Amino acid sequence: MSDSEDQEETSKFITLVSNDGFSYVITKDAANVSGTLKGMLSTPFQESETNKIVLHELDSLLLEKVIEYLYYNLKYSNQVDVPEFDIPTEMALELLVAADFLDV
Repeated sequence: MSDSEDQEETSKFITLVSNDGFSYVITKDAANVSGTLKGMLSTPFQESETNKIVLHELDSLLLEKVIEYLYYNLKYSNQVDVPEFDIPTEMALELLVAADFLDV
């Protein structure tokens, strides 16, 4: 694989980092479900160049659930009969705040 092919393949993914240091590699398509992440990746700032976004507001447990939702939303975006997304009661308020911040 040439360097340009390798770079193109790498650019299909981004890394999200939680405030407790956990890193998650997700597709840009999933990240673009979030208006906030999409905006960060489409600006001429460090995040768009490094494909890495540190989310100081989210711990790893919350970020995992957010990522699960990003893929859920991507999977069911054009469907009518969508299964319910499971939200643990104890995370509901934190997820609501995160959803507002991430514009999802």
